[in-house]
Amino acid sequence: MTETRHSLELSEQLCFSLYTAQRLVTAAYRPILDALGLTYSQYVAMLVLWESSPITMGELGERLGLDYGTVTPLVKRLEAAGLITREKRPEDQRSVRLRLTDAGTELRGRAEGVPDTIAEVMALQTEEFTTLKDSLEHLSDNVATRLP
Repeated sequence: MTETRHSLELSEQLCFSLYTAQRLVTAAYRPILDALGLTYSQYVAMLVLWESSPITMGELGERLGLDYGTVTPLVKRLEAAGLITREKRPEDQRSVRLRLTDAGTELRGRAEGVPDTIAEVMALQTEEFTTLKDSLEHLSDNVATRLP
């Protein structure tokens, strides 16, 4: 079996294609999320909370693939915005439970159109969207299993 050698040309780099797509998609989200008063990181955290509130900070970090040191300032900003509350769990004072406030719940209604708006910007057919999402999840899983 012959070993494949990969080119050093920028146009041949998967990492650059991923970087460019991520930068453009994030730019597409920015004005939409600005209208909601959210950053992209806050938006994905709210997606988890809309699905699973109440949830612990550890569970939120796990769902987002973030460490505790990254989740803490994110949660503090959501709390300062009045979207969530933090409370110590009586059974484990080290664990903090996050709960949506009324404002956090109300924001979900205002955010309902975000996925459709972004889908229009991406201009992908349903099958293309599903294939791309599945391929990116597969890539993420492969890389995650090979990291130290």
